[in-house]
Amino acid sequence: MEDQADISKTLPADELADPEQPPANSAKIQYGKVIPPQQQILIYSPEEWETFIQEWATGKKTGYAKVVRLAGATDMGIDVAGLEDASGFFGIWDNFQCKHYDSALTPSDVLPEIGKMLWHSFNKEFSPPRAYFFMAPKGCGISLQKLLLKPTALKEKLFEKWGDWCAGKITSTQTIQLQGAFLTYCEQYDYSSFSYKNPLEVIDEHRHTPYFSARFGGGLAARPVPGKPPVVPADDESRYLHHLFEAYGDNKKMMLTKLDDLSSWPELTSHYHRQRENFYQAESLRNFARDTVPPGTFESLQDEVHAGIVDIAEAVHEDGLSCLTAVTHAATMLPLTENGLISVVKIHDRRGICHQLANVDRLKWKK
Repeated sequence: MEDQADISKTLPADELADPEQPPANSAKIQYGKVIPPQQQILIYSPEEWETFIQEWATGKKTGYAKVVRLAGATDMGIDVAGLEDASGFFGIWDNFQCKHYDSALTPSDVLPEIGKMLWHSFNKEFSPPRAYFFMAPKGCGISLQKLLLKPTALKEKLFEKWGDWCAGKITSTQTIQLQGAFLTYCEQYDYSSFSYKNPLEVIDEHRHTPYFSARFGGGLAARPVPGKPPVVPADDESRYLHHLFEAYGDNKKMMLTKLDDLSSWPELTSHYHRQRENFYQAESLRNFARDTVPPGTFESLQDEVHAGIVDIAEAVHEDGLSCLTAVTHAATMLPLTENGLISVVKIHDRRGICHQLANVDRLKWKK
């Protein structure tokens, strides 16, 4: 029997070489390949797609008084709605109809949804929305885009296909005919209110909401530089400053209530100014969190700090200033590894959070 041929002699050299790859960094080893948001949304479930649109609508710069998500068979064609005021669905509102299909939306996909909107608003289940957008991860096909960009053509197509595409899909209990008062209502309806949102446009707008980093990753943006505290303390500083001066007074065994009272102790004057800077640093982090991470993230950070230092705060100390010093030092040493803000938290923030907690009486320095 002849020896088996060496396969390496039958292949070009470049097919035998190791695949070329750039050196792997730690993030790639830990998390793998980063999948762009426009690809991630393609594998969402219909429910997750609605949640994503709800986040987008909630975080829109224009803002709504309330964003609601209606799920289930009785949603009457409303998936996510942005409500302008307390009048809710009988005031000014926008509708975001969410469709998560394997292909781009077609007229047969959306005309039944338009039919639902017409029928239920005709029956005064709600007022017609100011705007009605179709939202799909693969967008709208060319034929549908043409209809949505030309209201008269959309109306004509709806009337033409009503019997085939809409009549039997409005409700589960009856076939809705386009006739009588309902026909008149449909003829007079403003079809320019129906439109669509490009998925890339939605992703770009979602990028500026507090939900983007938590959903798609990629880290947080750089924090802006916080401003200096005003010379005269603001009203919302009163409580933590009260506790601060109590600590000073406890240390010096006399009543101290304002900055001028510290003139005999330069070290306390410097300490006072540092504490205010720490407080304002933490306030800037609170504001940054409001715009960049989901609600509750900053409050969770405060709770973690509190849990880490409360035993120290409640221990026996020589005086209130000693308690404050021990607590703020301990805060700088806490291993805060889980919170979503940890990559941007600084030493000043940790100390300032202690004063935020004192500002709502969760911490007190003088026993």
